[in-house]
Amino acid sequence: MRSPYINCQRADPVVLAHQLIAAARSGEQVEVCIDRVRRTEARIHDAAVESYTDAETFGVGVRVVVDGREGTASCGSFDADMVENLLSDARDNAAFASVDERAGLADPDGYQPTRSAHSPDDVDSLSPDQKIALALEVEQSARASDSRVRGVRAAIYGDHKVERAVVSTTGIESLTSSARAAISTSVLIDDVGGGTRTGFASAAEFVPSDLDPEAVGRLAVERGLRLVGASKAKSGRLPVVMQPRFAAAILGVVASMLSGERVFKGRSPFGDRVGSPVAAESLTIYDDPTDQLSMSSNAFDGEGLACRHVSLLTDGILEGFLHDSRSARGLEAAGTASAVRSARTSPSPGFRSLHAVAGEGDVDSMISSLRDGLLILSLQGLNSGVNPVSGDFSVGVEGLRIRNGNLAEPVKEATLAGSLPRMLLDISGVGADIEYLPGGSAVPSMIIDGMSIGGA
Repeated sequence: MRSPYINCQRADPVVLAHQLIAAARSGEQVEVCIDRVRRTEARIHDAAVESYTDAETFGVGVRVVVDGREGTASCGSFDADMVENLLSDARDNAAFASVDERAGLADPDGYQPTRSAHSPDDVDSLSPDQKIALALEVEQSARASDSRVRGVRAAIYGDHKVERAVVSTTGIESLTSSARAAISTSVLIDDVGGGTRTGFASAAEFVPSDLDPEAVGRLAVERGLRLVGASKAKSGRLPVVMQPRFAAAILGVVASMLSGERVFKGRSPFGDRVGSPVAAESLTIYDDPTDQLSMSSNAFDGEGLACRHVSLLTDGILEGFLHDSRSARGLEAAGTASAVRSARTSPSPGFRSLHAVAGEGDVDSMISSLRDGLLILSLQGLNSGVNPVSGDFSVGVEGLRIRNGNLAEPVKEATLAGSLPRMLLDISGVGADIEYLPGGSAVPSMIIDGMSIGGA
């Protein structure tokens, strides 16, 4: 008997999803998520192509919810022999699952999607030779920037295009495509005493031809040179200035603590603080995947609901949390269409495009306002150095001391420690210099008072 499933990696994801949904039984909810990802990468070392990758991957995931039990199954192919057993496998897995009153799929909520202003086909506008040429130009720019550049670890061009369909028996049907291109490099720079400093820079665009490889190579070198001759800092408490990329990293950790799933499980320090001041009045942050300037903009979340603006903190007041349908159900809250996932994983709430509202000034004005302080130039161990339940953290930093409003000597091997809830309250300045970052966030610089710096 001929299989009803499409046996072709070029299959239409929505058609394939509906074929699986059609086999749903009475009384069960079925969701199908299908991904097709195309990526290329050109890696350059010492003016030669170290590797070139052009790959396409596939994913099909099925969720079944019946009688309060949820089961999942997935595979990495559109081939009929693999796809046709997914629904029965998910049913079998559901039979062994515990009953969960939060189990269930998302229901359509009436929000209309914001369609992308960018064509995902733009990443195909360059030939492989042109993509390699961009990576070569990054390396050439870095090497030519300064005589102290000892070498370039790698210069990379990469792009990816994602096509995703989510279809369910609750009436969800979404299809979205997104793509972006990026270049990056890491350089090695001679330091005093025979040591080596490193510098890294990257950039991302929707259209590959908009990338500026010369600027990226030069920026990586500039960042490395700023720390040449660094010495250990003395321990103490100082205000720190964070440029947008570091402010975004810190706020990203905060946003991860605003996951409704963490709150439901009692693993967030902000769980009972809605409506209360949790940060300085100068801080307003929100998630907005509909912002077409963001590299992570998208029309739909991981459950097929239309993405939307989600307020998190307004003038320092906690407005709410990021929810997928499961966490919203558990906390009896309104959903925020914040599910993130791949086809082969279950949805969970998270942010896509974190924004902070602009304040006043920029990095230079912040530096000039301080008698003593530290400009952060490197932040290490953020993911492993934070306790997501308490918010306590300890991370490695490097930077430039600030003395009487001017940048002074570079420092290394320092430790920045404290509590993220306390840090939010100690923000004394939010800049107007919002930067759209390769990861999708749009954040300005910040000053945070009284940080504990551990050093010599």
